[in-house]
Amino acid sequence: MGYGITIRVRGEYALFTRPEMKVERVSYDVMTPSAARGIIEAVYWKPAIRWVIDKIHVLNEIQFTNIRRNEVSEKVLEGKARQMMNGSTEPFYLSATDARQQRAAMVLRDVDYVIEAHFELTGKAGADDTVEKHYNVVLRRLRKGQHFHAPSLGTREFGAKVEIIEENQVFPKSPLGDRDLGWMLYDLDFSNSRDITPQFFKAELRDGVLDLTSAEVRR
Repeated sequence: MGYGITIRVRGEYALFTRPEMKVERVSYDVMTPSAARGIIEAVYWKPAIRWVIDKIHVLNEIQFTNIRRNEVSEKVLEGKARQMMNGSTEPFYLSATDARQQRAAMVLRDVDYVIEAHFELTGKAGADDTVEKHYNVVLRRLRKGQHFHAPSLGTREFGAKVEIIEENQVFPKSPLGDRDLGWMLYDLDFSNSRDITPQFFKAELRDGVLDLTSAEVRR
């Protein structure tokens, strides 16, 4: 196991979309491991390291609310992009104004999580890429509140407040007990860019903690 960090993540709203919901977005009950990884990578990511989520502590009661969000009803086609790469002079854009539509979404509100994670060196690590080096950089960035892009809770408009939990610092205990959350998205496997595969695991809270260290991941 690599060097580990513990961070606290809070926000007014969150949306960790269930992939089986095609028309209207419905959030999972708690943050997904891939969303937790995305928050940490917003603070510090390099090809030389890979972040692994160990535990997610759910510090607030699970609360849902319904809202309406502006989305676009179409996307830019890959074929159109390839035409532009091959010299096409046709206009290449997506008009959000013309394609805008409102959709309902069931989102989480008043979320508060503690994320325990560690990183491991990848095959892209060079001679200068030591665990001590990257560990010190991520600690410095967390303490200064630095990030590559704004951390978010599942979608860009739901910003996340991120703060480091220092060693020996105590955080609130989860009010939740044991709860079966069913099958949850774990992450996406990008090893084959032409066949990106979703991975799922059986999610269970134990004393309000989602322990991923022994999660059985399935495709």
